[in-house]
Amino acid sequence: MSVKGKKVGFLGAGNMGEAMIRGLLKAGLVPAEDIFATDVRLDRLEQLGKLYGIHTLSDNALLVKRVDVVILAVKPQIIHSALKEVAPAVTPKKLFISVAAGVPTAALRADLPKGVRLIRVMPNTPALVLEGATAVAKADGLQKGDLETAEEIFGAVGKVVVLEEDALDAVTGLSGSGPAYVALMIEALADGGVKMGLDRLTAMTLAAQTVLGAAKLLIETGAHPGQLKDMVTSPGGTAIAGIAALEEGGVRRTLISAVERATLRSRELGRGNQDKKA
Repeated sequence: MSVKGKKVGFLGAGNMGEAMIRGLLKAGLVPAEDIFATDVRLDRLEQLGKLYGIHTLSDNALLVKRVDVVILAVKPQIIHSALKEVAPAVTPKKLFISVAAGVPTAALRADLPKGVRLIRVMPNTPALVLEGATAVAKADGLQKGDLETAEEIFGAVGKVVVLEEDALDAVTGLSGSGPAYVALMIEALADGGVKMGLDRLTAMTLAAQTVLGAAKLLIETGAHPGQLKDMVTSPGGTAIAGIAALEEGGVRRTLISAVERATLRSRELGRGNQDKKA
C-alpha cells in the first residue's frame, strides 16, 4: 500500500512532525489538503497551517476519524493519555505509526483496541533537514503493504532500514543518539582549529563541512571507512600524526562505549514504560 491517495494525520506537530510534513510535501507523496495535524499549542497549529496549507485540528479523536494513517508524534510522556483519548475512534482500517522513543509496541497496544495496525519507528533529528536515518520495526497484525507505507513516509526525510523491534534499542544508541555524538566531535574539531589560530566561524564551518563531506563520500562510493582514512594518510604526514593522537586518546573505544551505554539506557527506559502498563 502506497501512502499516495491516503490521508495522513499527525498526532503532535513538533519538530519531527513538521519535518515529516515537509518531506511528504516536497516528495509529492501527499498533497497539503490530505495532511492533518493536532497539537496542544494552538499558535503552533496556526503557524503550520499558514506555512504548509495543511488542515489543523484541536481534537485528536476527530483527526483519527478523518485520516487513513496516523503518525504518533507526541512526546513519550503523554503518548498513553493521547492514545486513550483517540481509542474510541480507532478501527482496523487505520494504520498507526509511532515515533515515540523508548515506548515498546506492546505498551502502545495496551491503550488501543485489539487488532490495531501499529508500526514503531526510530527516526533521528537530521530528518529536520531531510537527511534522517530511520529504522522501521517489523510487527504482527499488519496488512500487506503497511511496512512499505512506513518506509515511503520516512524515506521522504532520509534513509530507512527495516529491522526487528528488539533491534531498536541499538538503533537508538547509534543513530538515534548519534547526532549528539557527531555534534560533540564537530565542536571539538572546531576547538582544535581555534587553538591553532583559526577564528571560530571559520573553524566551525570547516569542521562541519568536513564531517558532511566525509560521510557523503563514504555513502556515495560505498567505500569502507578505513579506505577513506588510508586515502588521506601518507607516510610521515599530518593526518597519520592526528590519527595517532586519536588512538592514544581511545576514540574508538569511547565511541563504542557511547553506543553501548545509550543502548542500555534505551532498554532501561523501555522496560520502565512496559512496567507502567503491566
